[in-house]
Amino acid sequence: MSGTHTGVPSVLANELPRPVPIDDLEACPVGDLFRRLGDKWSMLLLILLGSRPHRYNELHRAIEGISQRMLTRTVRALEADGLVRREVHPTVPPSVEYSLTPLGQTLLEPLSALADWAVRHEAEMNEARSHHTSA
Repeated sequence: MSGTHTGVPSVLANELPRPVPIDDLEACPVGDLFRRLGDKWSMLLLILLGSRPHRYNELHRAIEGISQRMLTRTVRALEADGLVRREVHPTVPPSVEYSLTPLGQTLLEPLSALADWAVRHEAEMNEARSHHTSA
């Protein structure tokens, strides 16, 4: 938010072109982040790892319904984004531990704000959905 846009949410501070070019939409870092966090497992993994590091099997047991393949794909994607660190410990057999990177830690505050908003407005959204589907 700049001094000239006091009180204006940052997402509204700049006018979007009309129509919004598809290339701009696909290149948008905000959309990219929401696509990553909008999958079924990423946000849950970030929250779990935000509390403390976890070993792979610990994560697998902590999330009902996630397959080993999907857990592996999701932590690899979060690792590729620089949000999760994978550390292999030289034990026999080797153990793998996952933790948030400093970048991943910085995501916890905005995620918390979004989660707080969702909880605060859940009833309103459910009511709106019920009116929408019954109309």
